[in-house]
Amino acid sequence: MSRPKIAFVTPGAFPLPSPNSSSVERVVEKFVPLLIPNIQARIYGRIGRSLPKRGKLGGAVCERYPAGNKRKYVGRVGRSLLQFSPDVTEVENRPGTVLSLKRLLPGGRVWLHLHSATFIGRKAIRPETLERSLQAAEKIIVNSEFLKEVIAARVPSCANKLRVVYPGVDTERFQSQFSLEGGQRRARLRDQRRWNGRSVVLFMGRLIEKKGVHHLLRLMPELVKRHPSVLLVVVGGAFYGSTRTTAYVRSLHRLGRAMPGHVQFKPYVPYSEVPDWFLGADIAVVPSGSREAFGLVNVEAMACGLPVVATRAGGMKEIIEDGVTGFLVSPAEVEVETRDRLLTLLQNEQLRLAMGIRSRERVEQQFTWHHTAARWLNLLRENGEL
Repeated sequence: MSRPKIAFVTPGAFPLPSPNSSSVERVVEKFVPLLIPNIQARIYGRIGRSLPKRGKLGGAVCERYPAGNKRKYVGRVGRSLLQFSPDVTEVENRPGTVLSLKRLLPGGRVWLHLHSATFIGRKAIRPETLERSLQAAEKIIVNSEFLKEVIAARVPSCANKLRVVYPGVDTERFQSQFSLEGGQRRARLRDQRRWNGRSVVLFMGRLIEKKGVHHLLRLMPELVKRHPSVLLVVVGGAFYGSTRTTAYVRSLHRLGRAMPGHVQFKPYVPYSEVPDWFLGADIAVVPSGSREAFGLVNVEAMACGLPVVATRAGGMKEIIEDGVTGFLVSPAEVEVETRDRLLTLLQNEQLRLAMGIRSRERVEQQFTWHHTAARWLNLLRENGEL
């Protein structure tokens, strides 16, 4: 049997590969090359300055087009798909594109891979258009049971098409602090950053209100009183690949200036630098709101051997085992409960390290990109195509 031909159509928001992409492009970049022994893959994305129009990405052909105009971008991709003639075309995170490609390829099989709830909301797509898009898709892949429930409730007629494929993490790049090499690198990083003797709590992500960074800054004064060595490090910016600020970011900085020596801000960093920030820290904290579909930062922190304190919301409760690999806190009491759980970990090194070890073990058992690829390939096997 010949290998099936599969096309992956990214939104065109960022070039691929790119150090500044969103999690959508990152997921495609990391797991699609692992499918190559079993499929012929072609990835469609945005053109980049230093990237050729056509190249290879881990064995997958990658075609790139200008994406400033969404309609023209989808049209160019559609014309290329006519020539490639894939067995399946997977649309990444844009339900409306399913309908566009079905018009261009009336007999084509299209899957939709949703990475968040952002583009199924009323502000992004009309409810009737969403329903038609989901009905037009042969399968709908989601990144958590939480997102599966959200979509099934919104469009019950398509519930039988939903399949969960969790994202993953590269455990070679995100080293464990408990490995020899990871431990040595951690020691160097902490020395370089003058973190020795400090208890480092790390937030990594976009500085937007739904990520809850303001909660951390509000709880910090009490945490400082009770654990004076604590240092909150906030890594990220309001936009992907940009140091532009917003009123919300400036309000966070004002709160931080009230605690000199206990709060540090690091603007957006390229993805290549992300592992070192987790590796040097002691605890990761993810106080996101209730709509966080998955949260890659959770598994990235866990891969480095950190316990994670996160809200019991969205897909995060599928990743973190409360009391085992970290703590889950109530969204309604996020500041009080986060403060108390952080204090527990800060004052109990043995517990913190034990949770960190179990965090790494959980990632190795459930959340690598190899797990992602294997789960995705099982979807092809459902149709007897492998």
